[in-house]
Amino acid sequence: MIAAQRAATLALLSDWIAIPSIAGDPAALRRMARDVAGWLRRHLGATIIEAGLRCQPPIVHARIDRGHDRTILLYNMYDVMPATPQGWSVPPFVGGEVTVPGLGACYVGRGAENNKGPLAGMLVALQALLAADAIGANIELLIEGEEEVGSAALRAYLRAPATLVRRCQAALFPSFCEYGGGRPRVYLGSKGIAHGVIHAACGPSRPIHSSNAPWIANPAWTLACALARLDGGRLGRIAMPDDAADILTSLAAGFDPEAELRFRHSADFAIPGTTAERLAAVLTTSSLNLASLHTTPADARAAIPTSASANFDLRLPPGVDPDAVLAALRAALAPAELRVHDAYPGHRFAATDPAVAALCDSYAAAGVTPQVWPWAIGAMPAYAFANVADSFLIGGLGHAGHAHGVDEFVTLAGLDRFLGFVAAWLPATARAIPPAGAAS
Repeated sequence: MIAAQRAATLALLSDWIAIPSIAGDPAALRRMARDVAGWLRRHLGATIIEAGLRCQPPIVHARIDRGHDRTILLYNMYDVMPATPQGWSVPPFVGGEVTVPGLGACYVGRGAENNKGPLAGMLVALQALLAADAIGANIELLIEGEEEVGSAALRAYLRAPATLVRRCQAALFPSFCEYGGGRPRVYLGSKGIAHGVIHAACGPSRPIHSSNAPWIANPAWTLACALARLDGGRLGRIAMPDDAADILTSLAAGFDPEAELRFRHSADFAIPGTTAERLAAVLTTSSLNLASLHTTPADARAAIPTSASANFDLRLPPGVDPDAVLAALRAALAPAELRVHDAYPGHRFAATDPAVAALCDSYAAAGVTPQVWPWAIGAMPAYAFANVADSFLIGGLGHAGHAHGVDEFVTLAGLDRFLGFVAAWLPATARAIPPAGAAS
């Protein structure tokens, strides 16, 4: 059965990898959404909520109503990062099977891991479950095309006062979660994010000779001095919530710092301390990352530039108000200007939610002990899902890697593990969650 599902998943993945559904290509995004919606109609008998397809980019909102008193929301995305063929074993938007030293048989292509591979596998596994009448829940599906750039359309769709998304007892995000081949992680929420540009334009209206530096302002120095006031981007910490302290203690006890460094392609951590102290710091710190620094013109020599900019992303723990942090940051950076493109808060769910137990029990049944994190250090719009679901959980076995990079892959053995896990996880969640209207 798994072999047949793997073949169906790879065929679907191959079709979808050929669609370069990246930000800035609205035609490809629309084509991808139409393909996904068409597959759901033909193979699952799903009802497509047309209002989602009218979003930009389209949201594939589908419903499979089987008359149950429980509803599970399945989330995934169809957008991917850009890629050029340089360095790839196969063209990134063609894809194909490749033998990778140390990993064996793999499928390589843009989206193999993030997230067309999990999307295809999720749908193929769901098709088999529905055909066998093996899942005791209605299914609500949300598949978006904007995750890589902030999920703005989906966030608005979920948080609309009269949202068309039905109330669900659990929201699940099936993914390949054996990161770096290690133990899968369970995140009970996520940080929020703000991103944009820090800009300084206090200099001449056109580049001038640098001999004028003693009496003409240089925006590069203005930007550098403003950034130097930010303590390496650590903008404050929250206290670890009492109900998360035991989770952190258990996480630290089984955490392998050296494996984490290998996974992050790094030689050492940037902060001192014990494993527990480092984990607490990465979880509770509001951190400003500088992704790039540049001047206009970019390659001038012995000249004062006209402006200087830094692209930033700001990660915020649950409970931190993005507006308050951004207001303080704006004041600290003056006279440099803070231009915010988007922002949303973090959010956390209760560790006692029955869907959490179902996920952990499904890992245990597969012979795997997961790492449970109080929340993810990365950002996801978990706060928006809280408007329609009692919890939002990422889960799934499967070894994959190189997301956003060259030769993005999933191992074929990992794909088999993912399909088997989803086939067990979804029915387990349906059994664990309370009926609609019952106290969870």
